[in-house]
Amino acid sequence: MTATPLPSPLPFPRPAPDVLDDDLLILLQGMPSGLAAPRAPVLRERVLDRVARSARASRRFVTVRRSDAPAEPVAAGVALRTLYEAGRGPRRAGEPARVQLIELGAGTAWAGPSGHGWPADGLLREWLLMRGQARLGSVDLAERDYHRAAAGTSCGALASATGALLYLREASPAAGERPDAPFTLRDAECGWDDFAPGIKRRVLWQSQGEAAMLYHALPGAAVPRHGHQRDEECLMLDGELFLDEVLLRSGDYQLAPASTAHGGVFTDTGVVLFAHGDLQLDVLPG
Repeated sequence: MTATPLPSPLPFPRPAPDVLDDDLLILLQGMPSGLAAPRAPVLRERVLDRVARSARASRRFVTVRRSDAPAEPVAAGVALRTLYEAGRGPRRAGEPARVQLIELGAGTAWAGPSGHGWPADGLLREWLLMRGQARLGSVDLAERDYHRAAAGTSCGALASATGALLYLREASPAAGERPDAPFTLRDAECGWDDFAPGIKRRVLWQSQGEAAMLYHALPGAAVPRHGHQRDEECLMLDGELFLDEVLLRSGDYQLAPASTAHGGVFTDTGVVLFAHGDLQLDVLPG
């Protein structure tokens, strides 16, 4: 089964040049001193102020590079990389219990942590196949297929003939959430909906304002300053993305806790990413 083609480009306005961009600063530095000198101190102060504000804000986010997450061998040719694990005590709205990447070599299998799949511990489990092909219990998964397992059920063992990279998100059901039956969404059978200029979205699951989603953004697409009513997670599948001044690449992950805000999101390359958080974007003034 082949992955469905990504959406065709949408017409959208290019963002206005940022006077603080490195390229423009270089141009300013190359101008005659009589023209550039009056602006240089002001620009320098603005740049340093923006960097300082961004650094303070980013301390509240959890950013993990795939290459920096240690690989834990769990079976021959199978490794886990933990991207996030909640601490003890009450969790924030939308906070996952655990987020991991599972890497399977070609011809490998893993019976799961309980020896017969995942334990029936009351956690919901979401799976996204990022690369390759895999079999989860009796469910065959191809690239960008999404599978959601009901709380309190075992998913079955994992195996891959070709090698695979899977995302696994484990979380407790929200208060009052109706239990889901297990279901699978096939990438080859799903379309994309218009979301914003240059951006298309696919809602994989939603309940009470919380959602799991795929986004496809074209080069130059941007999302304005927005807040988070519940934890927002971004997992990069392809391309590069700036979340404020933090650059994410394929396999990188960021969790923005509930009550935080992103000053802006922008991509130069175009991206495909998985997100879990608010279904509706909470756009903030300024």
